[in-house]
Amino acid sequence: MANNKSALKRAKIAERNRLRNKSYKSAVKTLMKKYLTALETHTANPNPESEKEVQERMSEAYSKIDKAVKRGVLHPNNGARKKSKLAQRLKKTTAA
Repeated sequence: MANNKSALKRAKIAERNRLRNKSYKSAVKTLMKKYLTALETHTANPNPESEKEVQERMSEAYSKIDKAVKRGVLHPNNGARKKSKLAQRLKKTTAA
C-alpha cells in the first residue's frame, strides 16, 4: 500500500487509467470480432448489403483502434498491426 499522499494519489490515478485502458482494449477486440464475423458472412453469401456491412464494421474497428493509439492505450505499431491484420483478411477473401 502507498506510504504517503503522493503515492496514494498515483495509485488512484493508475487504477483509473487501467480501467479506461481496459475499456478501450475490450472495445477494440469486440469491434474486430464483429468485423470478422461480418466478413465470414459476406464470404459465405456475397451480396452488396453484406459488403456494405463489412465496410462499416471495418471503419468502426479502424476508428476505435486509431482512438486507442491517439490516447496512448495502444502503441502505434500495435494499432498498425491490428489494422493490417484486418485488411489482410479482407484482401484474402476478395482474392479467393
